[in-house]
Amino acid sequence: MSIIAITQGDSAGIGPETVAQAFRDAPADLRGCFVVGDVATLRRAAQVIARPGVPMVPVAQIAAPADALNVLPRCIPVFQLPGIAGPQPWGQVSADAGRAAADSVVWAARAALRGDVAALVTAPLHKEALSAAGVAFPGHTELLQAEATAHQGVALTQMPVRMMLANDELRTVLVSIHMSLRDAIAAVTYDNVLQTLLITHTALLRSLGRAPRIAVAGLNPHAGEGGLFGNEEATVIAPAIAAARAQGLDVSGPLAPDTVFMRARSTPGHPGEFDVVIAMYHDQGLIPVKYLGVDKGVNVTLGLPLVRTSPDHGTAFDIAGQGVADPASLIEAIRMARALCE
Repeated sequence: MSIIAITQGDSAGIGPETVAQAFRDAPADLRGCFVVGDVATLRRAAQVIARPGVPMVPVAQIAAPADALNVLPRCIPVFQLPGIAGPQPWGQVSADAGRAAADSVVWAARAALRGDVAALVTAPLHKEALSAAGVAFPGHTELLQAEATAHQGVALTQMPVRMMLANDELRTVLVSIHMSLRDAIAAVTYDNVLQTLLITHTALLRSLGRAPRIAVAGLNPHAGEGGLFGNEEATVIAPAIAAARAQGLDVSGPLAPDTVFMRARSTPGHPGEFDVVIAMYHDQGLIPVKYLGVDKGVNVTLGLPLVRTSPDHGTAFDIAGQGVADPASLIEAIRMARALCE
């Protein structure tokens, strides 16, 4: 069985408690998984989710990833990172929590790059806490990209990555990730759009076992309406699509962004027209998937030489420590990571 590392996330948020719930509620899916982080943080999380009449979820410290295979079901194996901070106050931005979360991701990424683990699943971290800790990257995607390029000895530009958000009804891949809307519009360039198409095609060809049907959303309302509402579709997006088609990719667009996601949505008895939609910026692509249900959404990083997934939600400081967070998205992320390893 593949060994999967789960990072603890920000200890002030809901990450650790959703991890604890996943081990409690989905033991078959969590077989061969272990947590990278802090034992005390996971023990506090286990206490938070405790319920009368339900046995406390035990936490066991392990010495190596392979030890996860020997831990009993519903027990949380934790690889203790030396020197990281313990649990921080619930719902508060903390540099210590940000540093511990980042260190957990770095360790898991390096383990995956060495081949010690088959995949990593990342519990949510807090971008403000990362910044407070002096971490130079705004999120998981950029941090993992930096680790992968350093491991392979190449420049960041030689390993472009993209974010895909997916559930059982819809997949969307973003041309740009975490930046202001003004900067995201500027990032809609021929090279970025074509690169996104090629990364998406390569990744889904491997997971689907066939060439994916890719739809491309326009940037402007009605995909520019023939230039009435903007010309990026004609001058940037359409040429990139033509170049992708010339390389044999199955690409349609640019299509009106207010209807393309409905056309791609696949429901029982009504398959979608497309396997994936390329969105021009963060919210254009993530709102449709999240509207269908955060509990089923999974974030997958495309373009890395490792498998990484994460739940489709953040740290939820407002409910952290109450034991009411839903672990469904994390469990889906673990299931998808395992499927991508096979």
